[in-house]
Amino acid sequence: MLTFDRFSAETYDRITFEARALVLAGWTGRDPAALRLHIEELANLGVPRPTSVPIFYRASAANITQAERVEVLGPDTSGEAEPVVVACADGLWLGLGSDHTDRKAETIMGVAASKQLCPKPLARTLWRLDEVAPRWDRIILRSYATIDGARMLYQEGTLAAMRTPADLISRLALDSRGLVPGTVLFCGTLSAISGIRPASRFEMELEDPTSGRKISHAYDITVLQIVS
Repeated sequence: MLTFDRFSAETYDRITFEARALVLAGWTGRDPAALRLHIEELANLGVPRPTSVPIFYRASAANITQAERVEVLGPDTSGEAEPVVVACADGLWLGLGSDHTDRKAETIMGVAASKQLCPKPLARTLWRLDEVAPRWDRIILRSYATIDGARMLYQEGTLAAMRTPADLISRLALDSRGLVPGTVLFCGTLSAISGIRPASRFEMELEDPTSGRKISHAYDITVLQIVS
C-alpha cells in the first residue's frame, strides 16, 4: 500500500492507496522539435523510435515504491522525473515520480520490457488535479543527479513542454469515465540537460510558482552485480 498526503485549496488529508494499474506515457512533448530531440537522445543509445506519439506502456503496479533507496541490476539504469496522475476514488490528483529505466535493456529488449525491470519511485504528496490544471504550463519540473560524487542539475523546464493530463487521458481511453480508480499514470518527461546518465542518487521536484508549493522526493540507487 502507498501513503499520500493530499492537499487541495481547502482541505488536507492522508490516505492509503492501492495501486492496481501502472501506465507510463512516453514521448508526450508538445513541441515537435523538442520531441524529436528526445527521440534522437534515446536513439543515440540504441533505443528504437516509437511507433506512435504519444505512446502508452504498461508495467506492473507492484513496481511503484515510495522508498528512499532502490536496488537495480547492473550499472546502466537512470531516473527521469515525471508528473504523475493518481486516480483516487474521489477524483484525480497530481503527484511526482521517476520512471527509472534500464537503458541497456532498452536497446536489447525494447522500451516496454525495460520499463518493467526497474522500480518506479513516487513522492508522498498529491495536489488536486482540477485545481492546478489551469496553471499546468507554469508548473516547473526539475531533477538533480549525483554522478561520480557530484550533484548536478539533470532536468529542468515547465510543463508547458508536455501534453496535459486531459489530453493524455483522452488518448488512453481506459474507461469512458476517465482513469479507473487505482490507476497511476506517469505523464512523460523532459530531456536530460547533458544526456541520459546513471547516477548514485536521484532527486526530483515539482514546483508550483503560483501557490509556492513544492512536491519533492529523492532516492539512492544501489547497483547489484550481474553474475552468470
